[in-house]
Amino acid sequence: MRRIVAWTLCLTLLLLTAAGCGGPADTGGTEGIAFTDAAGRTVTAPSHPQCVAALSASFAQVWLLAGGTLAGVTQDAVEELQLPVGDAQIVGSVKTPDSERILALDPDFVILSADIAGHRDIARVLESGGIPHAFFKEESLSDYLQTLRIFTDLTGRDDLYAENGTAVAAQVSAVLDRVDPAVGGEIRVLFVRARSQGVSAKARDHMVCTILEEFGCVNIAAREESLLENLSLEQIIAQDPDVILVSVMGDEAAARAYLQAEWESNPAFSGLTAVREGRYFFLPKRLYHYKPNAAWGEAYETLYEMLFP
Repeated sequence: MRRIVAWTLCLTLLLLTAAGCGGPADTGGTEGIAFTDAAGRTVTAPSHPQCVAALSASFAQVWLLAGGTLAGVTQDAVEELQLPVGDAQIVGSVKTPDSERILALDPDFVILSADIAGHRDIARVLESGGIPHAFFKEESLSDYLQTLRIFTDLTGRDDLYAENGTAVAAQVSAVLDRVDPAVGGEIRVLFVRARSQGVSAKARDHMVCTILEEFGCVNIAAREESLLENLSLEQIIAQDPDVILVSVMGDEAAARAYLQAEWESNPAFSGLTAVREGRYFFLPKRLYHYKPNAAWGEAYETLYEMLFP
């Protein structure tokens, strides 16, 4: 009888491990840590969570920087950022995560993006299942530091906050110390996001806009809001920016082909001050499309060199 009971218990544990992240022995700390997430919700997450799903590559990377491990990630974590996620399960795409795959993990904490509509739908599923989850955002260094602080509190790795947070903030401060506000105020910048079928100017709600403001530069779209609704080459020529910054979304080759056809092939484009002076830049996706995370210092330094040659 004892052998039968022992075999039954072993089989049960094997089934639990196969279905999710492990049985009761793997549930991590029992003490909860409370914090306010990016959606303004008061969240209590388990200390040292053992079965974490991150539904965004950027936040999956921050969780790893905080010393955590991942049981579930979205495709962008592997295909785009190529994060070292080990045996983590793919639980759909960043915009359309698969609730069934997430629930099958039996997670003890799920990391969501406050800026993605599909994550709000997932949150309702998690709420009904009593699964701890929280929303995060990262459009500024302070956002990153706040997220990293929460994550390192959960993992108990203050040393990694010092390494990937405090040290990064010091790098950014060193760049800002070199900025001359008087010079920055004379630089007129057009910042756009390019896709395969269109280009749009950005005035706010993007990390580049935040950095431009800190540098004291003039973000043309923030002053000329007509550019936000109907950006055209004619309007760009009329504004004649000193610097043009392009952040590519999606297929980079297709976006560049669109810009070549719509902008660069026009002889008037080469007459723009930014183009004539070699200050027409394509921003690295690694730093400005995805979140820079531990590379915030590099993101500030790279823009500084473009804007203050």
